[in-house]
Amino acid sequence: MLTIARLFGKSPFSPLQSHMKKVSSCIKKLSEVFDQLAQGKQDQLESLVNEVSKLEHEADLTKNDIRNHLPKSLFLPIDRAELLEILSIQDDIADQAEKIGHLLTLYPLETPPKYLSGLNDLFVKNCDTFWITRQIIKEMGDLLESSFGGKEAERVKGMAEETSFKEYQADKAMHKLQREFFQAGESFSTPVFYLFNQLILEINHISHISEQLANRIRMIIEVK
Repeated sequence: MLTIARLFGKSPFSPLQSHMKKVSSCIKKLSEVFDQLAQGKQDQLESLVNEVSKLEHEADLTKNDIRNHLPKSLFLPIDRAELLEILSIQDDIADQAEKIGHLLTLYPLETPPKYLSGLNDLFVKNCDTFWITRQIIKEMGDLLESSFGGKEAERVKGMAEETSFKEYQADKAMHKLQREFFQAGESFSTPVFYLFNQLILEINHISHISEQLANRIRMIIEVK
């Protein structure tokens, strides 16, 4: 895409922000999937998950285009390898959204509404972590203007700390839901039991990747 190539002329972080928009679209669409699930409406899940997959593919195309157009001779305020690492972590979030969507279509989740609601609540907590990290990526341009210092750097570091706290809260919610589900495990069929527990783990991985991304950017600030 020529658009990505032009973005490098404006800011080395603009392509990252462009890719993150695609990643955000995956999470937003997956939110629609969980809204349907929480309401007990599983008939439209496959169609929505297909849309998540399409958005993930668009994120992949953008990622590849950025890699192909990243000039080796361009002076960057951060190391070229660091920029590519951030891009890769961002893309892991889109991949995770698609993976969760596919799991939801493997087998009907015939579980009591409280467990589906708990699954949705866990997803929301993980999204809370993601959206803070999403904001950090938005701030990259301001970080560049401040030479990775001053109030803007402190603001981003504070957001990274908030991301870590949100990830901790998501972990607590995951353990609580797992404990409740395992205590009632004998009442579920083997496929449902396995699938539900796998979903819990994969959903909670969104907050782990988001925290990893936020901490990676914080490390860059610390060494500047």
